[in-house]
Amino acid sequence: MISNTSPYTPPIADATPRPSSIWTGWGQWLALATMSLDHLTRYVLPEEWALGWAGSSLGRIAFPLFAAMVAWHGLFNTRNPLRYARRILVIGLVAQLPFMLMPRASDALLLNVCFSLAAGLAWGAGLRELLARYRTGELESRWLALGVMASLPIWHLLGNWVEYGHQGLLLVPLLMLAMHHLNQAGEPLAQRLAAAALAVPVLVLAGQMNASDMAKSFTVVTCVAALWLAAGAHRLAPTVPWAMPRRLWLAWYPGHFALIALWLWLSGGLG
Repeated sequence: MISNTSPYTPPIADATPRPSSIWTGWGQWLALATMSLDHLTRYVLPEEWALGWAGSSLGRIAFPLFAAMVAWHGLFNTRNPLRYARRILVIGLVAQLPFMLMPRASDALLLNVCFSLAAGLAWGAGLRELLARYRTGELESRWLALGVMASLPIWHLLGNWVEYGHQGLLLVPLLMLAMHHLNQAGEPLAQRLAAAALAVPVLVLAGQMNASDMAKSFTVVTCVAALWLAAGAHRLAPTVPWAMPRRLWLAWYPGHFALIALWLWLSGGLG
């Protein structure tokens, strides 16, 4: 759903070295497994089985892990983040119909998580581009401020329509900001402290994204792990024994919703 294999060419204003992305091979398997577990416990398995705790714990790993991989690839593994965001959006469009068939408390239109990830990546990439132009003197500070301010009403409006809402839209840009500085920080203590300070908003946001303490804990720990990888732990990741086939990765999100919708229809769960 969110893999990216294009070669990376750093922009002139960004000297960030390219870190190893081996860990994302493990992240793909974990993200699909925890997402599927969440959706199975929510839509398929009978309530009397009392497995809701699985979705409220392990299931809370999926979204921040997807967001972390999107932010990582957007920073380090693509020459064109907006094109990458469009690919995620295409998957979201394909998945939207079966996603809309899932039982919900409200009948209001809700766009699936791919829209949240794609919009967050586009927002983060756009702000990075504005900042890069400001640093090279191509953009005046007033235009930089205007660009940032102009994006906020869009975030406010779109947050009412997408899965995970306003907080979900913020997660990818904040992860991009923190990952960039954690990866770039050198030995000086001031650089390390500044990078650590930029990680704090990510963790505060993660702690607000769920209702229960257990769900909050899993979301925060997932973000901590992603930030740790950006700070250098990516070097410790072993190669995944079985790389996920690209077609499986791209098809799983819309495909598993289609299978759940079919099951609900056959079992009478769609009314």
